[in-house]
Amino acid sequence: MKVCIVGAGAIGGLMGAKLALAGEQVTVIDQGAHLKAIQENGLKLIWEDGAEYVADVAKATDNIEEAGEQDVIILSLKAHYLDQVAKEMASITGPETIIVPVQNGIPWWYFHKHGGEFDGRTLATLDPDGVLGKYIDADKIIGCVVYPAAAVEAPGIIRHVEGDRFPIGELDGSESERAQKLKDTLENAGFQSRILDDIRSEIWLKAWGNLSFNPISALTHATLVDICQFAETRKLAETMMAEAQAIAEKLGITFRHTIEKRIAGAESVGAHKTSMLQDVEAGRSLETEALIGAILELSQMTATPAPAIEAVYALVKLLNKVMLLEGAGVRISAAA
Repeated sequence: MKVCIVGAGAIGGLMGAKLALAGEQVTVIDQGAHLKAIQENGLKLIWEDGAEYVADVAKATDNIEEAGEQDVIILSLKAHYLDQVAKEMASITGPETIIVPVQNGIPWWYFHKHGGEFDGRTLATLDPDGVLGKYIDADKIIGCVVYPAAAVEAPGIIRHVEGDRFPIGELDGSESERAQKLKDTLENAGFQSRILDDIRSEIWLKAWGNLSFNPISALTHATLVDICQFAETRKLAETMMAEAQAIAEKLGITFRHTIEKRIAGAESVGAHKTSMLQDVEAGRSLETEALIGAILELSQMTATPAPAIEAVYALVKLLNKVMLLEGAGVRISAAA
């Protein structure tokens, strides 16, 4: 299959490398030193057990139009960068192309084929100018939830931390032939995948942790295990997750885990820096709206108070503003 990875960072790079190693015709879209390293040396993957692999991709470029029509497009940019590529999506999208967004948090397409009272509604926090809705054909989307943890260790090098699950699902809950095809492709690459009839509930299960652990880590520079084992931040995470659960349940979501089990799962990952903390240290723009802002928009839509989420959102949003104004990241360093 022709698979295009739009944004070969931690997760995109992980997926691209494994798919290429499995024999898929992978095109990587990226830029800068990371792209140059991939062009010169291939895409290197270091698995959690220390095993190293180098995937030769079919093409690596910063020009989406050079990729040509694809069978599968994996949109693995951070949510707030999607508008920068949306207008070019038509150049690689054909009649049968599957689009697989793998962003953290609540997706911009959330209410497409939702069927509830908000069916078809646009989330202003995620698509304020309507660019994503206009240029990315939501009928081609298959939802996907990302459970592996990974990091870009150096340009062209992806380090896998843990996990291999990529559950997927049609937005209308059907079990389609194309969903089966995508599942088979992911499994052939060595991932675990299954087709869900309620992909939104799985999205909320992942977002449950992202909305709490990511911003808390960004503000405190603590790893997952530190957050979970420090009484005050564990309690804050519990409170934020309880508020989010109340919002989600009004939208018809059923959680298959308890809050305590979700926190225990994060704790078991160990001393892992969340993606938002990695962005803080690197001075990159934060996923504030996808992880937290969209949930607050949903809280307003459903008239559900979320004071803890609102407070943490305000702090992270200000941190993001200060970082962007200063053009710098924030990193813990040894005292003199």
